[in-house]
Amino acid sequence: MTQAEYSEETKSPLFYWRKTSILGKIIGLLSHWQSSSYLLGYQDIIATILICLVIIAAPFTNNTLIGLILFASGIFWALLTISEIKTNQITSIHLWIFAYWLISVVATAFSPLKSEAFSGLIKFTLYLLFFALATRVFRHPKLLSWITTFYLLTSLIISSYGIRQQFLGVKPLATWNDPTSPLADTTRVYSYLGNPNLLGSYLIPAVAFSVAALILWQTLPQKIFAGFLLAINTACVYFTGSRGSWIALFVTGIIFLLGLKFWWNEYLTPFWRKWLIPIAIGGFFALLGVGAIFSETLRLRILSIFSGRGDSSNNFRINVWTAAFKMFQDSPLIGIGPGNEVFNKIYPNYMQTKFTALSAYSIFLEITLETGIIGILSFLGVICATFYRGIGIIKYMKPKNNSQAMVIIASLAAIAGLATQGLVDTVWYRPQINTLWWLCVAIIASFPVFNSSTKNHVN
Repeated sequence: MTQAEYSEETKSPLFYWRKTSILGKIIGLLSHWQSSSYLLGYQDIIATILICLVIIAAPFTNNTLIGLILFASGIFWALLTISEIKTNQITSIHLWIFAYWLISVVATAFSPLKSEAFSGLIKFTLYLLFFALATRVFRHPKLLSWITTFYLLTSLIISSYGIRQQFLGVKPLATWNDPTSPLADTTRVYSYLGNPNLLGSYLIPAVAFSVAALILWQTLPQKIFAGFLLAINTACVYFTGSRGSWIALFVTGIIFLLGLKFWWNEYLTPFWRKWLIPIAIGGFFALLGVGAIFSETLRLRILSIFSGRGDSSNNFRINVWTAAFKMFQDSPLIGIGPGNEVFNKIYPNYMQTKFTALSAYSIFLEITLETGIIGILSFLGVICATFYRGIGIIKYMKPKNNSQAMVIIASLAAIAGLATQGLVDTVWYRPQINTLWWLCVAIIASFPVFNSSTKNHVN
Protein backbone atom coordinates (compact mmCIF):
# COMPACT_ATOMS: atom_id res chain seq x y z
CA MET A 1 0.00 0.00 0.00
CA THR A 2 1.32 3.41 -0.93
CA GLN A 3 1.52 6.28 1.57
CA ALA A 4 -1.40 8.04 -0.14
CA GLU A 5 -3.53 4.89 -0.01
CA TYR A 6 -2.65 4.34 3.65
CA SER A 7 -3.56 7.92 4.49
CA GLU A 8 -6.90 7.54 2.71
CA GLU A 9 -7.55 4.24 4.49
CA THR A 10 -6.91 5.68 7.94
CA LYS A 11 -9.57 8.34 7.32
CA SER A 12 -12.20 5.67 6.79
CA PRO A 13 -14.80 5.12 9.55
CA LEU A 14 -14.22 1.39 9.08
CA PHE A 15 -10.54 1.84 9.93
CA TYR A 16 -11.48 3.67 13.13
CA TRP A 17 -14.02 0.95 13.95
CA ARG A 18 -11.40 -1.77 13.54
CA LYS A 19 -9.04 0.05 15.88
CA THR A 20 -11.57 0.77 18.64
CA SER A 21 -14.31 -1.91 18.67
CA ILE A 22 -14.02 -5.32 20.32
CA LEU A 23 -15.16 -7.08 17.14
CA GLY A 24 -12.79 -5.00 15.04
CA LYS A 25 -9.85 -6.00 17.21
CA ILE A 26 -10.67 -9.68 16.69
CA ILE A 27 -10.03 -9.24 12.96
CA GLY A 28 -6.39 -10.13 12.41
CA LEU A 29 -5.95 -11.36 15.99
CA LEU A 30 -3.95 -14.38 14.80
CA SER A 31 -2.15 -12.61 11.96
CA HIS A 32 1.22 -13.65 13.36
CA TRP A 33 0.20 -17.28 12.87
CA GLN A 34 -0.53 -16.93 9.16
CA SER A 35 3.07 -16.85 7.95
CA SER A 36 3.95 -20.08 9.76
CA SER A 37 0.72 -21.99 9.10
CA TYR A 38 0.89 -24.77 6.51
CA LEU A 39 -2.91 -24.76 6.21
CA LEU A 40 -3.20 -21.05 5.46
CA GLY A 41 -0.50 -21.34 2.84
CA TYR A 42 -3.17 -22.99 0.68
CA GLN A 43 -6.09 -20.87 1.84
CA ASP A 44 -7.25 -19.84 -1.63
CA ILE A 45 -7.17 -23.42 -2.92
CA ILE A 46 -9.07 -24.70 0.13
CA ALA A 47 -11.67 -21.95 -0.18
CA THR A 48 -12.08 -22.70 -3.89
CA ILE A 49 -12.60 -26.39 -3.15
CA LEU A 50 -15.25 -25.57 -0.55
CA ILE A 51 -17.13 -23.33 -2.99
CA CYS A 52 -16.95 -25.98 -5.72
CA LEU A 53 -18.22 -28.59 -3.26
CA VAL A 54 -21.27 -26.42 -2.61
CA ILE A 55 -21.85 -26.02 -6.36
CA ILE A 56 -21.60 -29.75 -7.08
CA ALA A 57 -23.59 -30.81 -3.99
CA ALA A 58 -26.48 -28.36 -4.41
CA PRO A 59 -28.33 -30.01 -7.32
CA PHE A 60 -27.54 -33.63 -6.46
CA THR A 61 -27.68 -34.06 -2.67
CA ASN A 62 -29.96 -33.28 0.25
CA ASN A 63 -30.05 -29.97 2.08
CA THR A 64 -28.34 -31.43 5.16
CA LEU A 65 -25.12 -32.14 3.31
CA ILE A 66 -25.22 -28.72 1.66
CA GLY A 67 -25.67 -27.18 5.11
CA LEU A 68 -22.63 -29.03 6.43
CA ILE A 69 -20.46 -27.77 3.58
CA LEU A 70 -21.77 -24.23 4.12
CA PHE A 71 -20.95 -24.57 7.82
CA ALA A 72 -17.40 -25.67 6.96
CA SER A 73 -17.11 -22.72 4.57
CA GLY A 74 -18.22 -20.34 7.33
CA ILE A 75 -15.72 -21.76 9.81
CA PHE A 76 -12.92 -21.43 7.28
CA TRP A 77 -13.89 -17.83 6.51
CA ALA A 78 -13.82 -17.04 10.23
CA LEU A 79 -10.37 -18.63 10.49
CA LEU A 80 -9.09 -16.51 7.60
CA THR A 81 -10.63 -13.36 9.03
CA ILE A 82 -8.99 -13.64 12.45
CA SER A 83 -5.64 -14.63 10.97
CA GLU A 84 -5.06 -11.74 8.57
CA ILE A 85 -6.10 -8.20 7.71
CA LYS A 86 -6.77 -7.14 4.14
CA THR A 87 -7.56 -3.54 3.31
CA ASN A 88 -10.69 -2.49 1.45
CA GLN A 89 -12.54 -5.73 2.16
CA ILE A 90 -15.78 -4.04 3.15
CA THR A 91 -17.97 -2.45 0.46
CA SER A 92 -21.38 -0.81 0.52
CA ILE A 93 -22.77 -4.22 -0.44
CA HIS A 94 -21.30 -5.72 2.73
CA LEU A 95 -22.79 -2.93 4.83
CA TRP A 96 -26.28 -3.39 3.39
CA ILE A 97 -26.04 -7.16 3.87
CA PHE A 98 -24.91 -6.63 7.47
CA ALA A 99 -27.90 -4.32 8.02
CA TYR A 100 -30.20 -6.96 6.54
CA TRP A 101 -28.70 -9.58 8.87
CA LEU A 102 -29.09 -7.32 11.91
CA ILE A 103 -32.76 -6.81 11.11
CA SER A 104 -33.12 -10.59 10.86
CA VAL A 105 -31.57 -10.91 14.32
CA VAL A 106 -34.05 -8.38 15.72
CA ALA A 107 -36.94 -10.16 13.96
CA THR A 108 -35.77 -13.42 15.53
CA ALA A 109 -35.65 -11.87 19.00
CA PHE A 110 -39.24 -10.59 18.70
CA SER A 111 -40.63 -13.56 16.79
CA PRO A 112 -43.61 -15.38 18.35
CA LEU A 113 -41.78 -18.62 17.49
CA LYS A 114 -38.24 -17.92 18.59
CA SER A 115 -36.74 -21.39 18.24
CA GLU A 116 -38.06 -21.79 14.68
CA ALA A 117 -36.93 -18.26 13.80
CA PHE A 118 -33.49 -18.96 15.25
CA SER A 119 -33.21 -22.01 12.99
CA GLY A 120 -34.03 -19.78 10.01
CA LEU A 121 -31.49 -17.20 11.16
CA ILE A 122 -28.76 -19.87 11.31
CA LYS A 123 -29.49 -20.94 7.74
CA PHE A 124 -29.46 -17.33 6.56
CA THR A 125 -26.17 -16.70 8.37
CA LEU A 126 -24.56 -19.69 6.65
CA TYR A 127 -25.45 -18.24 3.24
CA LEU A 128 -23.91 -14.90 4.20
CA LEU A 129 -20.71 -16.55 5.43
CA PHE A 130 -20.56 -18.38 2.11
CA PHE A 131 -20.89 -15.01 0.37
CA ALA A 132 -18.06 -13.59 2.51
CA LEU A 133 -15.75 -16.50 1.64
CA ALA A 134 -16.58 -16.26 -2.07
CA THR A 135 -15.85 -12.53 -2.05
CA ARG A 136 -12.31 -13.24 -0.83
CA VAL A 137 -11.72 -15.95 -3.43
CA PHE A 138 -13.14 -14.00 -6.38
CA ARG A 139 -10.50 -11.30 -5.96
CA HIS A 140 -8.27 -13.71 -7.90
CA PRO A 141 -9.43 -13.70 -11.57
CA LYS A 142 -8.08 -17.18 -12.26
CA LEU A 143 -9.97 -18.71 -9.32
CA LEU A 144 -13.12 -16.85 -10.37
CA SER A 145 -12.74 -18.29 -13.87
CA TRP A 146 -12.27 -21.82 -12.50
CA ILE A 147 -15.35 -21.61 -10.28
CA THR A 148 -17.65 -20.17 -12.96
CA THR A 149 -16.41 -22.81 -15.41
CA PHE A 150 -17.05 -25.50 -12.82
CA TYR A 151 -20.62 -24.23 -12.41
CA LEU A 152 -21.11 -24.24 -16.19
CA LEU A 153 -19.89 -27.84 -16.41
CA THR A 154 -22.27 -28.80 -13.60
CA SER A 155 -25.12 -27.05 -15.38
CA LEU A 156 -24.29 -29.05 -18.51
CA ILE A 157 -24.97 -32.27 -16.61
CA ILE A 158 -28.19 -30.87 -15.20
CA SER A 159 -29.44 -29.56 -18.55
CA SER A 160 -28.47 -32.72 -20.44
CA TYR A 161 -30.52 -34.87 -18.10
CA GLY A 162 -33.41 -32.42 -18.30
CA ILE A 163 -33.44 -32.57 -22.10
CA ARG A 164 -33.29 -36.36 -21.89
CA GLN A 165 -36.44 -36.22 -19.77
CA GLN A 166 -38.11 -34.08 -22.42
CA PHE A 167 -37.56 -36.61 -25.18
CA LEU A 168 -38.08 -39.79 -23.15
CA GLY A 169 -40.84 -38.44 -20.95
CA VAL A 170 -41.00 -38.18 -17.18
CA LYS A 171 -43.79 -38.40 -14.64
CA PRO A 172 -44.50 -35.22 -12.63
CA LEU A 173 -43.67 -35.43 -8.94
CA ALA A 174 -46.48 -32.98 -8.11
CA THR A 175 -49.50 -31.30 -9.70
CA TRP A 176 -47.49 -28.72 -11.65
CA ASN A 177 -50.03 -28.46 -14.47
CA ASP A 178 -53.63 -27.31 -14.21
CA PRO A 179 -55.59 -30.61 -14.31
CA THR A 180 -58.42 -28.88 -16.22
CA SER A 181 -56.08 -27.46 -18.85
CA PRO A 182 -55.23 -29.04 -22.23
CA LEU A 183 -51.66 -29.00 -20.93
CA ALA A 184 -52.47 -31.33 -18.03
CA ASP A 185 -50.35 -34.15 -19.52
CA THR A 186 -47.54 -31.95 -20.87
CA THR A 187 -44.02 -32.94 -19.86
CA ARG A 188 -42.25 -30.44 -17.62
CA VAL A 189 -38.65 -31.44 -17.00
CA TYR A 190 -37.01 -31.13 -13.59
CA SER A 191 -33.70 -33.00 -14.03
CA TYR A 192 -32.02 -33.83 -10.71
CA LEU A 193 -33.65 -30.93 -8.86
CA GLY A 194 -37.13 -32.44 -8.59
CA ASN A 195 -39.05 -29.28 -9.52
CA PRO A 196 -39.30 -27.53 -12.94
CA ASN A 197 -39.49 -24.03 -11.41
CA LEU A 198 -36.40 -24.77 -9.34
CA LEU A 199 -34.57 -26.14 -12.37
CA GLY A 200 -35.43 -23.11 -14.48
CA SER A 201 -34.18 -20.73 -11.82
CA TYR A 202 -30.99 -22.77 -11.34
CA LEU A 203 -30.17 -22.44 -15.04
CA ILE A 204 -30.73 -18.67 -15.33
CA PRO A 205 -27.18 -17.82 -14.12
CA ALA A 206 -25.86 -20.64 -16.33
CA VAL A 207 -27.34 -18.95 -19.39
CA ALA A 208 -25.80 -15.60 -18.39
CA PHE A 209 -22.34 -17.05 -17.77
CA SER A 210 -22.55 -19.10 -20.98
CA VAL A 211 -22.89 -15.83 -22.91
CA ALA A 212 -19.91 -14.41 -21.01
CA ALA A 213 -17.90 -17.55 -21.82
CA LEU A 214 -18.82 -17.24 -25.50
CA ILE A 215 -17.26 -13.77 -25.49
CA LEU A 216 -14.29 -14.40 -23.19
CA TRP A 217 -13.05 -17.83 -24.24
CA GLN A 218 -10.40 -17.41 -26.91
CA THR A 219 -10.03 -20.50 -29.08
CA LEU A 220 -12.58 -21.72 -31.63
CA PRO A 221 -13.23 -25.06 -29.83
CA GLN A 222 -13.85 -23.13 -26.60
CA LYS A 223 -16.30 -20.79 -28.31
CA ILE A 224 -18.12 -23.71 -29.92
CA PHE A 225 -18.40 -25.35 -26.50
CA ALA A 226 -19.64 -22.10 -24.94
CA GLY A 227 -22.25 -21.80 -27.70
CA PHE A 228 -23.32 -25.38 -27.01
CA LEU A 229 -23.64 -24.58 -23.29
CA LEU A 230 -25.78 -21.55 -24.11
CA ALA A 231 -28.05 -23.55 -26.42
CA ILE A 232 -28.56 -26.51 -24.12
CA ASN A 233 -29.12 -24.41 -20.99
CA THR A 234 -31.61 -22.15 -22.78
CA ALA A 235 -33.44 -25.14 -24.26
CA CYS A 236 -33.71 -26.80 -20.85
CA VAL A 237 -35.17 -23.60 -19.34
CA TYR A 238 -37.81 -23.68 -22.07
CA PHE A 239 -38.60 -27.36 -21.44
CA THR A 240 -39.27 -26.68 -17.76
CA GLY A 241 -42.49 -24.94 -18.81
CA SER A 242 -41.88 -22.52 -15.95
CA ARG A 243 -43.48 -19.19 -16.85
CA GLY A 244 -41.49 -17.42 -14.13
CA SER A 245 -38.24 -18.84 -15.54
CA TRP A 246 -39.20 -17.78 -19.06
CA ILE A 247 -39.79 -14.21 -17.94
CA ALA A 248 -36.57 -14.32 -15.91
CA LEU A 249 -34.69 -15.53 -18.99
CA PHE A 250 -36.08 -12.60 -20.99
CA VAL A 251 -35.02 -10.08 -18.32
CA THR A 252 -31.58 -11.70 -18.10
CA GLY A 253 -31.17 -11.29 -21.85
CA ILE A 254 -32.26 -7.64 -21.78
CA ILE A 255 -29.81 -6.75 -18.99
CA PHE A 256 -26.99 -8.53 -20.81
CA LEU A 257 -27.88 -6.79 -24.06
CA LEU A 258 -27.86 -3.39 -22.32
CA GLY A 259 -24.43 -4.17 -20.89
CA LEU A 260 -23.04 -5.21 -24.26
CA LYS A 261 -24.51 -2.14 -25.94
CA PHE A 262 -22.76 0.10 -23.43
CA TRP A 263 -19.49 -1.84 -23.80
CA TRP A 264 -19.42 -1.74 -27.61
CA ASN A 265 -21.32 1.52 -28.08
CA GLU A 266 -18.54 3.35 -29.92
CA TYR A 267 -18.39 0.58 -32.53
CA LEU A 268 -22.07 1.00 -33.40
CA THR A 269 -23.44 3.34 -36.01
CA PRO A 270 -25.88 6.06 -34.83
CA PHE A 271 -28.73 3.95 -36.18
CA TRP A 272 -27.81 0.90 -34.14
CA ARG A 273 -27.09 2.95 -31.05
CA LYS A 274 -30.68 4.16 -31.14
CA TRP A 275 -32.50 1.10 -32.40
CA LEU A 276 -30.50 -1.95 -31.30
CA ILE A 277 -32.46 -2.57 -28.09
CA PRO A 278 -35.94 -1.89 -29.60
CA ILE A 279 -35.14 -4.09 -32.61
CA ALA A 280 -33.83 -6.89 -30.37
CA ILE A 281 -36.94 -6.76 -28.15
CA GLY A 282 -39.23 -6.53 -31.16
CA GLY A 283 -37.46 -9.45 -32.81
CA PHE A 284 -37.83 -11.53 -29.67
CA PHE A 285 -41.57 -10.91 -29.44
CA ALA A 286 -41.95 -11.60 -33.16
CA LEU A 287 -40.16 -14.92 -32.71
CA LEU A 288 -42.31 -15.61 -29.67
CA GLY A 289 -45.43 -14.88 -31.67
CA VAL A 290 -44.39 -17.25 -34.47
CA GLY A 291 -43.62 -19.92 -31.87
CA ALA A 292 -47.01 -19.42 -30.25
CA ILE A 293 -48.75 -19.87 -33.61
CA PHE A 294 -47.11 -23.23 -34.28
CA SER A 295 -46.88 -24.54 -30.71
CA GLU A 296 -50.09 -24.99 -28.73
CA THR A 297 -48.09 -25.67 -25.56
CA LEU A 298 -46.23 -22.38 -25.80
CA ARG A 299 -49.38 -20.47 -26.76
CA LEU A 300 -51.44 -21.80 -23.85
CA ARG A 301 -48.63 -21.27 -21.30
CA ILE A 302 -48.21 -17.65 -22.42
CA LEU A 303 -51.96 -16.98 -22.35
CA SER A 304 -52.21 -18.50 -18.87
CA ILE A 305 -49.99 -15.69 -17.55
CA PHE A 306 -52.79 -13.23 -18.33
CA SER A 307 -55.73 -15.43 -17.34
CA GLY A 308 -55.83 -14.26 -13.72
CA ARG A 309 -57.79 -16.67 -11.55
CA GLY A 310 -58.70 -18.63 -14.66
CA ASP A 311 -55.49 -20.63 -14.24
CA SER A 312 -55.29 -22.85 -11.14
CA SER A 313 -51.64 -21.92 -10.46
CA ASN A 314 -52.43 -18.21 -10.69
CA ASN A 315 -55.50 -18.66 -8.50
CA PHE A 316 -53.48 -20.53 -5.90
CA ARG A 317 -50.82 -17.83 -5.74
CA ILE A 318 -53.38 -15.03 -5.49
CA ASN A 319 -55.03 -16.74 -2.53
CA VAL A 320 -51.68 -17.29 -0.81
CA TRP A 321 -50.66 -13.65 -1.43
CA THR A 322 -53.98 -12.47 0.04
CA ALA A 323 -53.42 -14.48 3.21
CA ALA A 324 -49.77 -13.40 3.39
CA PHE A 325 -50.76 -9.75 3.18
CA LYS A 326 -53.04 -10.24 6.18
CA MET A 327 -50.06 -11.73 8.04
CA PHE A 328 -48.01 -8.68 7.15
CA GLN A 329 -50.69 -6.33 8.48
CA ASP A 330 -50.34 -7.93 11.92
CA SER A 331 -46.51 -7.67 11.98
CA PRO A 332 -45.57 -4.81 9.63
CA LEU A 333 -42.40 -3.42 11.19
CA ILE A 334 -40.06 -6.36 11.91
CA GLY A 335 -42.09 -9.32 10.71
CA ILE A 336 -42.64 -12.78 12.17
CA GLY A 337 -39.03 -13.95 12.07
CA PRO A 338 -36.86 -15.61 9.40
CA GLY A 339 -37.27 -19.12 8.06
CA ASN A 340 -39.96 -21.29 6.48
CA GLU A 341 -40.67 -23.04 9.78
CA VAL A 342 -42.13 -19.84 11.23
CA PHE A 343 -44.23 -19.27 8.11
CA ASN A 344 -45.52 -22.85 8.09
CA LYS A 345 -46.80 -22.59 11.66
CA ILE A 346 -48.36 -19.12 11.42
CA TYR A 347 -49.80 -19.26 7.90
CA PRO A 348 -52.61 -21.76 8.74
CA ASN A 349 -54.17 -19.08 10.96
CA TYR A 350 -54.62 -16.85 7.89
CA MET A 351 -54.98 -19.19 4.93
CA GLN A 352 -58.13 -19.65 2.91
CA THR A 353 -59.64 -23.13 2.97
CA LYS A 354 -57.80 -25.69 0.82
CA PHE A 355 -54.97 -23.29 -0.02
CA THR A 356 -52.14 -24.57 2.14
CA ALA A 357 -48.68 -23.25 1.29
CA LEU A 358 -45.06 -23.70 2.35
CA SER A 359 -44.12 -20.14 1.43
CA ALA A 360 -45.53 -16.81 0.26
CA TYR A 361 -44.68 -17.53 -3.41
CA SER A 362 -42.79 -14.28 -3.73
CA ILE A 363 -39.36 -13.68 -2.24
CA PHE A 364 -40.08 -9.99 -1.77
CA LEU A 365 -43.33 -10.73 0.06
CA GLU A 366 -41.62 -13.51 2.03
CA ILE A 367 -38.83 -11.21 3.17
CA THR A 368 -41.38 -8.56 4.10
CA LEU A 369 -43.26 -11.14 6.19
CA GLU A 370 -40.10 -12.40 7.87
CA THR A 371 -38.35 -9.12 8.63
CA GLY A 372 -41.00 -6.45 8.07
CA ILE A 373 -40.72 -3.18 6.20
CA ILE A 374 -37.23 -2.55 7.59
CA GLY A 375 -36.03 -5.92 6.36
CA ILE A 376 -37.36 -5.58 2.82
CA LEU A 377 -35.86 -2.07 2.56
CA SER A 378 -32.49 -3.52 3.61
CA PHE A 379 -32.78 -6.29 1.03
CA LEU A 380 -33.66 -3.78 -1.68
CA GLY A 381 -30.64 -1.81 -0.50
CA VAL A 382 -28.47 -4.88 -1.16
CA ILE A 383 -29.82 -5.12 -4.72
CA CYS A 384 -29.42 -1.40 -5.42
CA ALA A 385 -25.89 -1.31 -3.96
CA THR A 386 -24.95 -4.35 -6.05
CA PHE A 387 -26.18 -2.78 -9.30
CA TYR A 388 -24.67 0.61 -8.46
CA ARG A 389 -21.30 -0.97 -7.77
CA GLY A 390 -21.51 -3.30 -10.76
CA ILE A 391 -22.26 -0.43 -13.15
CA GLY A 392 -19.39 1.55 -11.62
CA ILE A 393 -17.00 -1.35 -12.22
CA ILE A 394 -18.09 -1.66 -15.85
CA LYS A 395 -17.60 2.08 -16.40
CA TYR A 396 -14.12 1.89 -14.88
CA MET A 397 -13.13 -1.16 -16.94
CA LYS A 398 -14.36 0.14 -20.30
CA PRO A 399 -11.52 2.64 -21.00
CA LYS A 400 -9.04 -0.09 -20.09
CA ASN A 401 -10.86 -2.61 -22.32
CA ASN A 402 -10.81 -5.09 -19.44
CA SER A 403 -12.75 -8.09 -20.69
CA GLN A 404 -13.53 -9.18 -17.12
CA ALA A 405 -16.41 -6.72 -17.39
CA MET A 406 -18.30 -9.53 -19.15
CA VAL A 407 -18.32 -11.46 -15.87
CA ILE A 408 -19.77 -8.41 -14.11
CA ILE A 409 -22.45 -8.03 -16.80
CA ALA A 410 -23.29 -11.75 -16.52
CA SER A 411 -23.59 -11.46 -12.73
CA LEU A 412 -25.89 -8.44 -12.94
CA ALA A 413 -28.00 -10.17 -15.59
CA ALA A 414 -28.28 -13.32 -13.46
CA ILE A 415 -29.23 -11.31 -10.36
CA ALA A 416 -31.91 -9.45 -12.33
CA GLY A 417 -33.27 -12.73 -13.71
CA LEU A 418 -33.40 -14.46 -10.33
CA ALA A 419 -35.05 -11.44 -8.73
CA THR A 420 -37.63 -11.35 -11.53
CA GLN A 421 -38.63 -14.96 -11.02
CA GLY A 422 -38.63 -14.26 -7.30
CA LEU A 423 -41.54 -11.87 -7.78
CA VAL A 424 -43.87 -14.84 -8.25
CA ASP A 425 -41.99 -17.73 -6.67
CA THR A 426 -39.82 -18.60 -3.68
CA VAL A 427 -37.41 -21.14 -5.16
CA TRP A 428 -34.80 -18.47 -4.32
CA TYR A 429 -34.93 -19.77 -0.76
CA ARG A 430 -33.75 -23.24 -1.79
CA PRO A 431 -29.99 -23.73 -1.33
CA GLN A 432 -29.58 -24.57 -5.03
CA ILE A 433 -30.63 -21.01 -5.91
CA ASN A 434 -29.66 -19.08 -2.79
CA THR A 435 -26.01 -20.10 -3.12
CA LEU A 436 -25.96 -19.00 -6.77
CA TRP A 437 -27.54 -15.66 -5.83
CA TRP A 438 -24.88 -14.91 -3.23
CA LEU A 439 -22.11 -16.10 -5.57
CA CYS A 440 -23.27 -13.57 -8.18
CA VAL A 441 -23.42 -10.82 -5.55
CA ALA A 442 -19.96 -11.87 -4.30
CA ILE A 443 -18.53 -11.45 -7.80
CA ILE A 444 -19.66 -7.81 -7.84
CA ALA A 445 -18.43 -7.21 -4.28
CA SER A 446 -15.01 -8.73 -4.99
CA PHE A 447 -14.01 -6.35 -7.79
CA PRO A 448 -12.34 -3.07 -6.78
CA VAL A 449 -13.72 0.26 -7.92
CA PHE A 450 -11.37 3.20 -8.32
CA ASN A 451 -11.98 6.90 -7.85
CA SER A 452 -10.84 8.67 -11.00
CA SER A 453 -9.45 11.64 -9.12
CA THR A 454 -7.52 9.87 -6.38
CA LYS A 455 -6.91 6.50 -8.05
CA ASN A 456 -7.61 4.93 -4.70
CA HIS A 457 -10.06 2.18 -3.90
CA VAL A 458 -13.50 3.33 -2.89
CA ASN A 459 -16.23 1.26 -1.36
